[in-house]
Amino acid sequence: MSAEIRSSAFFVTNDERKSIGTMKENLSKVPGPIGVFDSGYGGLTILGEIRRVLPGYDYIYLGDNARAPYGARSFEIVYEFTLQAVNKLFGMGCHLVILACNTASAKALRTIQINDLPGIDRKRRVLGVIRPTVECIGSITGSRHVGVLATSGTIKSESYPLEIHKLFPDIEVHGQACPMWVPLVENNEAGGPGADFFVRKDLDNLLYKDRKIDTVILGCTHYPLLLNKIRRFVPEGVTIVSQGEYVAASLKDYLHRHPEMDGKCTRNGTCLYLTTESENKFGESASIFLNERITAQRISVG
Repeated sequence: MSAEIRSSAFFVTNDERKSIGTMKENLSKVPGPIGVFDSGYGGLTILGEIRRVLPGYDYIYLGDNARAPYGARSFEIVYEFTLQAVNKLFGMGCHLVILACNTASAKALRTIQINDLPGIDRKRRVLGVIRPTVECIGSITGSRHVGVLATSGTIKSESYPLEIHKLFPDIEVHGQACPMWVPLVENNEAGGPGADFFVRKDLDNLLYKDRKIDTVILGCTHYPLLLNKIRRFVPEGVTIVSQGEYVAASLKDYLHRHPEMDGKCTRNGTCLYLTTESENKFGESASIFLNERITAQRISVG
């Protein structure tokens, strides 16, 4: 995977690098909101937990819904789209951006952090959702056998095994792609009987790979909406790890440890929702994840 991540840096053209240089000169230095990006709607589960833990801050949520899903796209395309979104949020005053998307965290985060941020602004930060999730695993699993449920793209990237083994080399990790789970959630079928078949099937496939698994990571931000069904079909004693609470706690800790960044984040308790899809469609789908009606603005990031 590391070779693929390195090669994706060369996807940026000379014209794009000039554009990034121009953008760097125009970036605001005054404090701004925290940016939260996802390719679709699942990141709203992360945003919801972050706002619950850190309610006083201002946020901009950007969903690239018109080009979702990212899961099956190549490293190069995910990197390109994610960098465009990050630059858009930087241009809107964000000094800190959270990639609330496992695919973007797996396929684009490292390249952006290493190759792009130094040329954009060394003081700005982009963080993902995989590392905060992984950091908690060592204290949760007793058997040292862990399962990961995620999209095909995240599973193929092997980001979870790689990150887990950096911190906990003794833990054995098995992954299972769940291609039908996101469509079930986004079509508001998570609570219906049709979801039972696919949830049970994928869980059975995961546990068949390793009967010693005692901890299962939900490696997609859509999956918390299937949590009740997942709990019904896992054996007793298996712990389900949902990302939102761990990402939110990690962000709170990060801001505490980095007062220089905390001071660049405004606090008025506001949240602006942006989408590359139609405002009405976003509002309807977002209500599934937030249990409230919201108003969004349509923008272009490409």
